[in-house]
Amino acid sequence: MNAPADVSFFPRHAKPLTSYKPYWAKRFGVAPFLPMSRAEMEALGWDSCDVILVTGDAYVDHPSFGMAVIGRVLEAQGFRVGIIAQPDWHSAEAFKALGRPNLFWGVTAGNMDSMINRYTADRKIRSDDAYTPGGVAGKRPDRAAIVYSQRCREAYRDVPILLGGIEASLRRIAHYDYWSETVRRSILLDAKADLLLYGNAERALVEVAHRLARREPIESITDVRGTAFVRRGVPEGWFEIDSTDVDRPGRVEPHPNPYAMPSEQDGAPCAQEAGNATEQPVRLAPKAAALRAPRERTVIRLPSYEQVKADPVLYAHASRVLHLETNPGNARALVQAHGEGAAARDVWINPPPIPLTTAEMDWVFGLPYARSPHPAYADARGRHDGPTKIPAWEMIRFSVNIMRGCFGGCTFCSITEHEGRIIQSRSEDSIIREIEEIRDKVAGFTGVISDLGGPTANMYRLGCKSPEIEAACRKPSCVYPSICPNLHTDHGPLIRIYRRARALPGVKKILIGSGLRYDLAVRSPEYVKELVQHHVGGYLKIAPEHTEPGPLSKMMKPGIGSYDRFKQMFEKYSREAGKEQYLIPYFIAAHPGTSDEDMMNLALWLKKNGFRADQVQTFYPSPMATATAMYHTGLNPLKGIHRDERTERVDVVKGERRRRLHKAFLRYHDPNNWPLLREALKAMGRADLIGNGKHHLVPTYQPLTDGGYRAPRRANSTPPGTQARAGAASAAAQPRQPAKGQLLTQHTGLPPRVTGGAAAPGGVGPAGRQARRTPKSSGRPT
Repeated sequence: MNAPADVSFFPRHAKPLTSYKPYWAKRFGVAPFLPMSRAEMEALGWDSCDVILVTGDAYVDHPSFGMAVIGRVLEAQGFRVGIIAQPDWHSAEAFKALGRPNLFWGVTAGNMDSMINRYTADRKIRSDDAYTPGGVAGKRPDRAAIVYSQRCREAYRDVPILLGGIEASLRRIAHYDYWSETVRRSILLDAKADLLLYGNAERALVEVAHRLARREPIESITDVRGTAFVRRGVPEGWFEIDSTDVDRPGRVEPHPNPYAMPSEQDGAPCAQEAGNATEQPVRLAPKAAALRAPRERTVIRLPSYEQVKADPVLYAHASRVLHLETNPGNARALVQAHGEGAAARDVWINPPPIPLTTAEMDWVFGLPYARSPHPAYADARGRHDGPTKIPAWEMIRFSVNIMRGCFGGCTFCSITEHEGRIIQSRSEDSIIREIEEIRDKVAGFTGVISDLGGPTANMYRLGCKSPEIEAACRKPSCVYPSICPNLHTDHGPLIRIYRRARALPGVKKILIGSGLRYDLAVRSPEYVKELVQHHVGGYLKIAPEHTEPGPLSKMMKPGIGSYDRFKQMFEKYSREAGKEQYLIPYFIAAHPGTSDEDMMNLALWLKKNGFRADQVQTFYPSPMATATAMYHTGLNPLKGIHRDERTERVDVVKGERRRRLHKAFLRYHDPNNWPLLREALKAMGRADLIGNGKHHLVPTYQPLTDGGYRAPRRANSTPPGTQARAGAASAAAQPRQPAKGQLLTQHTGLPPRVTGGAAAPGGVGPAGRQARRTPKSSGRPT
């Protein structure tokens, strides 16, 4: 952006994170790792912790893990911070391991929502957990934020509980819960927490911690942005806008005759009119007064929990209002009643926090992270890359986060609900310093940086051309239905970082692994050329999500034409560089607004373009997302909510059979799906697509299958515990191994890329395995 790095983009400047007077315990210095045991505390000279963080993830001291960031930020403010990671939640004993915290508990389910972490989109239990040593599943409870909070309360009843993380952020108001198929109340009430901090909470947490250290009661801390709490009623001095219902069409009054005398318009005598004028003075309506009131003293009352649970129209309306009040520059507070009568309480949600400046981002990412899992997770050799390896850490071990936020507004994604739409970028020098630190300090570095990115790879330093417009805008997306003319789309700063990073001594390759917004990228051919010729390792993953305008409009994604333009540029620059590289597109099945015909057309597009999808993503209704509101209500909050035909209805894909059909269209090449597809095509009147020609989608013949889906990556692999051996006997006993270079991946006919890694049985090296989309902390659920 054009604005200086140290200037807020909003009228109200926030107190810098580095301007607080440090707490007295800063004299203890910096811990190599935040302590997880009493022995570690004693080694640091501590008799107690000021703050104890409880998390559902293993403790990895890396800036991509939320608890590490929060812990190091609080430590830099002078507080003694301990961590209880993945405790045994069956009793309160594990929560007493570090003693009583002096100030507060900080509770989070982890980098992922605990329900999404454990269950697939088909509600089946996952067999692994990427945030646990060894990938072992079952180390955290369902709805972990609630369970941990209750155990903290049992352990030390009088200690305040601050709830944070993505699980809390997405459940701060009444929300549809996919796993129980009901609307649940705010997590604040179920967790019985004192305060909820949503989004990236450094700014709010630092302020709250210092105020608690000054012995302010937790009940009095109600004015911090980015927080939610429970109270009764609206305090004096606030203006309330009642938004508990939607508009109902009333009787249309006829237009008055402009030439008639006042007494002729309604038949009333002039004297009576005069009397009414003196006896009934004009009063300003309360709602009009609230609309004219200062936004910082205005609260919008949403429909109550009981209302949104009983009425889908009001649920969709509440979702729309919430998403309209997400810009830190103009958002108003929200309040939602829970309960009735004497038991009624209000969940009050303050406006989002002011985004961090570039200087503050540099400070947060420059803290002394060990960039490694805690030593408690080391294996017998003292290493973290063996049987105790934490898959999520392995994925981001050599990656660098350069920014936060996303202004794409994709309705199925939870990034904007959590991190916001304002891009917060680090400085170039800060990013380069982190790359050098990885090069010099991180064990196992081979010269390859796996990612320079964030929620979106190419939104670094992008934003509104005008700070005033940015602070006033209420659009849910800056790039849909088209790229906003006020959006600054210069990729120059990002290109400079790429070039400077790959020129560093000891750095062989800089890869880009984050999702790419290709409709922005095509505006900068220089960026696409730099990316394709220097930062792609053979494959580049992008996500058009669909080809048809119906579902794309409900996703707020660009048309497939943008993908085609990017593909042309990608192939052109790959040829110029003499490289054989491929785009790997990802698509979503069963998204709200997707008809069976839409999925059929997508399958035809896939076949025409020679794609055979291995891993398929089915729509996952995460709490608070706009697409989840569509899924639950069958209405489109993007178009406005009414109680008549003006409200757009959405085709919602529910039921196991229909969701399986949409998934089957994406895997049209799998023989296990052919019977279902033949039946569906006949019902749709498209039996012409059944046949054995190249133009047909499904053949007429049916080979013997087990009726279930098995990924080619797994089907072509050696079973665990066995080794490939020569000889006819072993060949008969094991699945047939593909010939070297013949294994198909996401792209039809694509041989596994050669990276120099050790070859696996059958000639397939580690890079030949199809890369999984491991969820990140604020990425969308898979």
